[in-house]
Amino acid sequence: MQFDAPKMPFYMSYPMQNLYLTEMEYEKDMERMKELYPREVKRILEFVEDECDKMEYEGSLMFDEYPDRLMLEMVVDRIYQNAAGEKQDMEAEQYWGGMTPPPPPPGPGRPPQGPPRGQGDHLRSLIGVLLNNEMYRRRCRHRRCRRWW
Repeated sequence: MQFDAPKMPFYMSYPMQNLYLTEMEYEKDMERMKELYPREVKRILEFVEDECDKMEYEGSLMFDEYPDRLMLEMVVDRIYQNAAGEKQDMEAEQYWGGMTPPPPPPGPGRPPQGPPRGQGDHLRSLIGVLLNNEMYRRRCRHRRCRRWW
């Protein structure tokens, strides 16, 4: 009995042959979509990706089955402080126009503080969304998550 199906090379008989290439294609597509983000969001995304780079090791909070919400809020706060500090530096540089600003008054040097959590701070919410999205992508890549859609 003979089948009319075309013959396939032996290496194509394995179903997971193009998983690596498919994953690379998804990464390229994600990078293309990130190019469309507004400038401010791109700047914040750099801080989020930097923080995720620091957390990308085996046994990290990022790869826990159920990440701790409090720890994620602490990461969001750290990113928020970095982003707010850079924004203040950029504003000061624009204001002083390359001149040296006066030294800060003596006292404890505290990082820039934003509004408390949960009081309508949209920047903190945006950072949380970007962090969760980036963590999901990295968790998928780490586990070689297959996309079924």
